[in-house]
Amino acid sequence: MEGSEKKIKWQALVFMCFSTLWGFGNVLNGYIYFHGTQVIFSWILMFALYFVPYALMVGELGSTFKHLGGGVTSWIQETTNSKLAYYAGWTYWAVHITYIAGKGSGGLKALSFMIFRDAKAYDSIPTIYVQLATFGVLLLFCYLATRGLGPIKRLATLAGSSMFVLGILFILMMYAAPVINPNGGYLKLNFAWNNLFPKVDLNYLSSLSILVFAVGGIEKISPYVNKIEGDSAKEFPKAMMLATLMVVISAIFGTVAMGLMFDINEINASKEAFDSYAANGAYWAFQKLGRYYGVGDLLLIIYSAANTVGQFSTLLISIDAPLRMLLEDPNASQYIPTRLLKKNERGAYVNGIALVAVLGGAIILAQSFVPGATTVLRQLTRLNGVVMPMRYMWVFVAYFALRYGKEELDRHYRFTKNRGVGLFFGAWCFLVTLACCLLGMYSKDKFEMVLKIITPAVLVALGLILPILRKRENSK
Repeated sequence: MEGSEKKIKWQALVFMCFSTLWGFGNVLNGYIYFHGTQVIFSWILMFALYFVPYALMVGELGSTFKHLGGGVTSWIQETTNSKLAYYAGWTYWAVHITYIAGKGSGGLKALSFMIFRDAKAYDSIPTIYVQLATFGVLLLFCYLATRGLGPIKRLATLAGSSMFVLGILFILMMYAAPVINPNGGYLKLNFAWNNLFPKVDLNYLSSLSILVFAVGGIEKISPYVNKIEGDSAKEFPKAMMLATLMVVISAIFGTVAMGLMFDINEINASKEAFDSYAANGAYWAFQKLGRYYGVGDLLLIIYSAANTVGQFSTLLISIDAPLRMLLEDPNASQYIPTRLLKKNERGAYVNGIALVAVLGGAIILAQSFVPGATTVLRQLTRLNGVVMPMRYMWVFVAYFALRYGKEELDRHYRFTKNRGVGLFFGAWCFLVTLACCLLGMYSKDKFEMVLKIITPAVLVALGLILPILRKRENSK
């Protein structure tokens, strides 16, 4: 029996879940891409119909396969077969390519704000030079990834925690600002029905993948399902419900705080204005907040510094960690050509890292001729909104397979005792994710739409080709 010191209270799991899921960028993206306060309705709908069943399914999978450390890949292996486990592992790695392409740009943007304290310096540089610099950053961090990651992982944890705290502080300080500085020049909010209920059109539907991306990734806390004090069948759903409530409150109050600062009509006045807010809005928010409190650009500098460290350290870990999860899993690596399994003396997969540099670099360089560095950041946000949620679909495949053919497996916690209800929610969440990803590929910007179609197509094709190459290699 496990010692009590290894158990965690359900209240601790709530905060672990909240900090894993939520960040300031989610509030900003929701506000900008969903017409200001209209996003409130969409947040509530997304949490109720998607995130809650998603989190509870993860709880059941984690409880069922509590002794396995491979996450989604292991779940697919146990509920289906090794070939599908490879595809799950491949998807988890492949979607990080677009994420990696965005982190370099994000880090340079944060560094520019920290030094110059405005958007002009970064935005005035011709796109081709910005993208070449971003490509150089990618190559540098790919090299660093071959040299060991110990201190960087600790730095990333510290930066991530700082960004989380700053996001919460922003909301609290923004609500206190009108009391402390009544003449700060805040905007008045109109909570009429038409300002809360979104206009459902193609533009709205094509943006939903951004919300799916924002609430996804809860499978990271699956190892803790069986470590909760007391009855996990009662304590885990309680923790998930409270974490969901906290995220909903943060989303709603954060949206209102944004509404006190930024006029959504000004954001939507032109394509250039929208792109500028999408790229710089988070920095402007902390800059305004600092001025409300009479400390000038201090909060902007603190936020930019934390974000610079966070973006670059996350870039380094995203190059290494997903690659290790794919190549070190025996169920996945048996389908991968042995060249990609080559390690150096420090244990880094050098050829795998080179593949990351090629694929990530292709996305970066393809955007060299996009007019404006701010447009590049907006395109990368939309691209990640389409590609990153693809990995969540494997969670629902695993859950559906568990309830369909593995009901006899023992678990301390069940999302629902009714098998039919379980199958319905597994299929429902899979279809919602798939639909949002496909709809998210639409864009009025033709280059952006091509990028969002070609990128996942190339990554899927590569995932299908590698097992063929390995089979030929084995036959020789």
